Amino acid sequence: MHDAHNKHSSEKPITRREMSRRQFLSYTLGGTGAFMAAGITIPMIRFAVDPMLQPSGEGTFVKVVEESKITNEPKSFKFQIHQVDGWYESDIELEAWIMKDDKGDIYALSPVCKHLGCTVNWNADPRYPNQFFCPCHEAHYTKDGKNMAVAPAPLDEYKVKLENGFVYLGKVQPNQHVTK
Repeated sequence: MHDAHNKHSSEKPITRREMSRRQFLSYTLGGTGAFMAAGITIPMIRFAVDPMLQPSGEGTFVKVVEESKITNEPKSFKFQIHQVDGWYESDIELEAWIMKDDKGDIYALSPVCKHLGCTVNWNADPRYPNQFFCPCHEAHYTKDGKNMAVAPAPLDEYKVKLENGFVYLGKVQPNQHVTK
């Protein structure tokens, strides 16, 4: 019997910990406040992130010119695209030099110089006949956009689609016509 008495005396009595009114109110008010803060914060986060989740319109092409007007000689054509930048929507005017290559295929070059972003022109300097020339720092390019001096890379080109007798231009991409 002595062992049984020692066994029970070494164990402590089980005490239930009860929550005080102050703790209950703290937990309740803290939970309610967190729920309300989440209700306010989640729409703000969605507002900030939503434009990034929208489709980018990668496959969008813009009708620019009749196919019959394109020759081997580069010609400048201006066109407008609808641009969505976050929550701001606008129509911006772009330009492209459109021509045919030696095989008769139509391609379009961006007029933005790869040196510092000035605008190039065709046959603009008599020192560089039949070349694109940038007046800012005298960069010049061949007809297919290959960089000859100053600029570190060839002119970019637009994706081209021919449909129903018209030339459509898409996104700008690295030059595909320059032979390395």
